[in-house]
Amino acid sequence: MNFGENFKKCRLEMHLSQKEVASKLGIHQSNISDWENDISRPEYENLIHLAEIYNVSLCQLLGIDENFYIK
Repeated sequence: MNFGENFKKCRLEMHLSQKEVASKLGIHQSNISDWENDISRPEYENLIHLAEIYNVSLCQLLGIDENFYIK
């Protein structure tokens, strides 16, 4: 899966820059760039905060079908 594409798509839909997101998370802009370019992955605490910032579910943020785990 290309998580970085999903992260970037969500950020752009909220009309936020990488720098703005980094500021909200208290991290460096380069971390956001690395996540969006699939160089590294955010820790789960930051995933939760990204979902909150982008106003999406974790499944949406990760590009996972929300019904995938429902049996």
